[in-house]
Amino acid sequence: MKTNPKVDFFFNKATEWQHEYQKLRSIILDCGLAEELKWGVPCYTMQNNNIVLIHGFKNYCA
Repeated sequence: MKTNPKVDFFFNKATEWQHEYQKLRSIILDCGLAEELKWGVPCYTMQNNNIVLIHGFKNYCA
């Protein structure tokens, strides 16, 4: 589970969904995806293809 320090900025500034973000991050990294920061949000890639983004909305995060 290798984290990217550039992505830590997103998680550290978040005021809502903190617990959920960390759970999603852990699950995604356990799948072997690479962690990047794209469009200001965490983006997880495999072989340079975007697979998953983490983003917070008003009533949910995804």
